[in-house]
Amino acid sequence: MTTQLDFARVPFAADLAGHGDRPAILTDNFTLTYRELADRVDALALRLGTQRRLVALAAANDVDSLVAYLAALVGGHPLILIPEDKPAALESLVAAYDPDVVLCSSNGETLFEERRAGTAHELHPDLALLLSTSGSTGSPKLVRLSAANLQANAESIAEYLDIGPADRAATTLPMSYCYGLSVINSHLLRGAGLVLTGLSVVDPCFWELFRSRQATAFAAVPYTFELLERVGFAGMDLPALRYVTQAGGRLAPERVRGYAELGRRQGWELFVMYGQTEATARMAYLPPGLAAEHPGAIGVPVPGGAFRIEPVPGLEHGELVYTGPNVMLGYAEAPADLGAGRTVHELRTGDLARLHPAGVYEVVGRRSRFVKIVGLRVDLGQVERILGDLGVEAASAGTDQGLVVAVEGSHDTQLLAKVLAQGIGLPRAALELHAVEHLPRLATGKLDYPAVLALSTPAVPEREPANAGTAGPAVGPDDVRRIFRDTLECEDVDDGDTFVSLGGDSLSYVATSVRLEQLLGHLPADWHVTPVRDLEPRPEGKPAGKMRRLFAPVETSIVLRAVAIVLIVSTHVGLMKWPGMAHVLMAVAGYNFARFQLGGERRPRFRRQLSSLARVALPSVAFIGVAYLLTDRYSLANVLLLNSIVGPEEVTTQWHFWFIEVLVYILLGVTALLAIPWADRAERRFPLLFPLALTGLALLSRYDIVDPGIPHPSPTLWLFVMGWAIARARTLAQRCVVSALPVLTVPGYFFGETHRELTLVAGILLLTWLPTIPVPRGLQRLTVLLASASLYAYLVHWLVYPLLDATSPALAVAASLAAGIAYWALCTRVMGLLSRNGWGRFRRRFKRPVRTDA
Repeated sequence: MTTQLDFARVPFAADLAGHGDRPAILTDNFTLTYRELADRVDALALRLGTQRRLVALAAANDVDSLVAYLAALVGGHPLILIPEDKPAALESLVAAYDPDVVLCSSNGETLFEERRAGTAHELHPDLALLLSTSGSTGSPKLVRLSAANLQANAESIAEYLDIGPADRAATTLPMSYCYGLSVINSHLLRGAGLVLTGLSVVDPCFWELFRSRQATAFAAVPYTFELLERVGFAGMDLPALRYVTQAGGRLAPERVRGYAELGRRQGWELFVMYGQTEATARMAYLPPGLAAEHPGAIGVPVPGGAFRIEPVPGLEHGELVYTGPNVMLGYAEAPADLGAGRTVHELRTGDLARLHPAGVYEVVGRRSRFVKIVGLRVDLGQVERILGDLGVEAASAGTDQGLVVAVEGSHDTQLLAKVLAQGIGLPRAALELHAVEHLPRLATGKLDYPAVLALSTPAVPEREPANAGTAGPAVGPDDVRRIFRDTLECEDVDDGDTFVSLGGDSLSYVATSVRLEQLLGHLPADWHVTPVRDLEPRPEGKPAGKMRRLFAPVETSIVLRAVAIVLIVSTHVGLMKWPGMAHVLMAVAGYNFARFQLGGERRPRFRRQLSSLARVALPSVAFIGVAYLLTDRYSLANVLLLNSIVGPEEVTTQWHFWFIEVLVYILLGVTALLAIPWADRAERRFPLLFPLALTGLALLSRYDIVDPGIPHPSPTLWLFVMGWAIARARTLAQRCVVSALPVLTVPGYFFGETHRELTLVAGILLLTWLPTIPVPRGLQRLTVLLASASLYAYLVHWLVYPLLDATSPALAVAASLAAGIAYWALCTRVMGLLSRNGWGRFRRRFKRPVRTDA
């Protein structure tokens, strides 16, 4: 047992009072000087006693946790540091190590659980801190760090970051995480300030605190940069910001280069860093001046440290080995290990690396991240780099049975899988790709590879029929895949694919949704972004009532498209007069744009938006070209969809296709807008406010405050973006706000045509408030066909109905709709054939060669 005070000091903790009245801690409502901080630390150290004891601290980013951490260092009490928000980890480590004292902060005070008066442990004099490795909180395997480790790493970090008393760092990372703790240690060493907060960077209050306390730096992990893009960091005014640090995993080189350039323009620096808990925190940093030229490098060793590359038999690159005063004492897996001295003298990082001619080190893989699949050695790090070179954020895991890859965003996983299989020489059947909204991560921000592996789809057991003996064959993923193959004209549909990831849009949505409902017995909410494996039949319940047997719920946008095209054609033929439905369709177009074209990362969704635009423009150009050759009603401006810009101002037959032209202009405009990084970030951060702001701008043309330069028809952009806003309105209050827009802005739009204005308002309100409309089951299939073919019927009816309207207006309407359905079927088949034979175009889309040497 340790019975006397015998330990090595941690100077930066013991010398707090030497910084006098400089601000040490700054929060949103008070400031604590170094002298005041030292007084609090000394008081708690006195309470802990003069006999060394093992202390466990459940730490949050607050003053009480920081005081407890420093008090343990000052008093020489080895400290197990655990995240405050992980009670299971605290329970597990307390059970494993039986600490003498357990501390945690609660409501502004430190809860002090003294489990015994003395200690039950042999504690080595050098032992100061015990941390979990790489975010594995709760694991009994801990890293043993000495007082000298903590001091040396704080000194080297403070040296290369040039931290001075005037600096103030915001605590963006948990202090229980070695990276977050290193920020605290290095700033306390130099008498700098800590803007102490537990707020996330996505919280506006964080940035208010950052500005008001004149913070000069913050630390980030790769995931932090994704959050920064969502909150519009590039456009923020942060006059005191001096530098940003990055560690905790590899940041994509293009993102390193982008943020380095952003910092250069705005007057701050980006420090990319490399480290492990076993090295107390940091082992390398990339000088900011080299970030743009070598964005994939980890840089040079920190002051006092050194690297060497040790060859690994059978591998092209060797393992990176680090030596320095910050290398841990060793690991602890049981209380008996707490009395051990140094068992490790150099750190074998497990990373494969090479030294660049420029003198910087590059990590090219992970020694332990290799799996052997069908006799082929696969580097999981290389898998991520191949996809990263294609602009796809990915995380890969695997076993000897196969490779599992998660890709972030709505990507075409079957095509990516083909590229990847060819790049690494792996059979396609041994590879699973899963599109996920966000890559799974640990609390530290690092990728959670066990969670990636858990995405693997096990063999699906045969389903029992809902009513044994009476039900038909069980419904499974194969049935859903068959529907997707038929309606989307794609051959490879995986269990992790969704309607959107397979390239579905509003033109194919209608047929797919109805067939799915017939198969499953219901249409799940957000089915279009639900993976195939999760689309399941409705659980067995009571038999459907009479209304359910007679009527089928059909999505409102589908019903509006079907009804609109019937009324539009009927009005043009003269069978009836019901104007206003074309403008309803413009709002529906915006609604569907928001649902199908705004998911995923900026570049993939840009490609998807262009593809959807082509599905509107190409069939239109082809048909209008035929009409131009067969009749004298149209001009070349019609064929090029430019009549609304260069055509005559008077209304003639050349204005027949105004709806198509204006829709193409709008789609081009919003696609170009969202290709701009700041607009892309704004839309992601403010999914409802963004289209509402666009609606406000578009109303300038609606009220003729701004002339858009298009003589006819009346500007309709405001209807498109209003439909976009409807799709983004989730709550009751949001739908009420969106509903007020048509009620306030439509009156007067058609110069007193009240019936037309009421039609437009009613259509928009139906789209806002009713997710589905009951349709007689006998008309369900016809509704689907008409909605699917609505764009095509609008095109062809101008040539069809003049041949028959004198004979029978009703026959002219029916023939026009039938011709539209036929043209839709033809275009769908042609585009399906192009899609199946479009492999070469996909490969050309990614022109950079796949790297196989790293």
